[in-house]
Amino acid sequence: MSVVVDPLASVGKKAQLGENVTVGPSAIIGDDVVIGDNSVIAPYAIIQNGTRLGKGCRVASFAVVGGPPQDLKYKDEPTILTIGDQCDIREYVTLNRGTLETGKTVIGNNCMFMANTHVAHDCVMGNFCIMANSAALAGHVHLGSWVIIGGLVPIHQFVHIGDHVIIGGGYRVPKDVPPYVRAGREPLCYEGLNSVGLRRRGFSTDAVNQIEQAYNIIYKSKLNVSQAVARIKQEIELSPEIQNILNFIADSKRGIIPGPDRH
Repeated sequence: MSVVVDPLASVGKKAQLGENVTVGPSAIIGDDVVIGDNSVIAPYAIIQNGTRLGKGCRVASFAVVGGPPQDLKYKDEPTILTIGDQCDIREYVTLNRGTLETGKTVIGNNCMFMANTHVAHDCVMGNFCIMANSAALAGHVHLGSWVIIGGLVPIHQFVHIGDHVIIGGGYRVPKDVPPYVRAGREPLCYEGLNSVGLRRRGFSTDAVNQIEQAYNIIYKSKLNVSQAVARIKQEIELSPEIQNILNFIADSKRGIIPGPDRH
């Protein structure tokens, strides 16, 4: 099937639209835009210059994809927003390009952005992430894969969030959130493992038990983080999951969220 562009849409002459792309009435697509095969751009959606949209994506009405960074240092330099395949971008979502600091904002495959969510400049997001309504990532936030962000959650600049994390709705995220955990309360803290998510994604009982053992040492042993890491290395097999936790902690710049008794 060929490309279908409504006569009321505005599509830049240099825009690259893949096979079977549909563009609704009053949608606006810039010249420096690439849209992958089988993607659907709804009426009144805006795809701005610098956007690289993957295959099978859906962009709902009134979303603004590839807008310039909300950064006073940005002076209209050419930067990009890269979005993977099969992403669902709902109404009033805003996804911004990078600044010159990194040159790009990067979003993986199979991500869902519910209405009114925001991804700021220079963010990096993995695959299979979900942002619920009105959640927002500030600049330079990094999300792993399989992350779920609850509604109305603001995430501070430069925060990193590990794989398979779930964050409850309405909570502010000022520190890094390590992999596989469930975070909530105010101030944000560790509330346990994301056990439901790990089971759904096929983690073995042994793997989940090892992850829980590691976090018991980090959050329930009364050790500081450095001491807890040393103890984990001594007492727990360094499986891929445990190594992922240790690497995340080693790379953390803002420090990880505390346990519920360490606010």
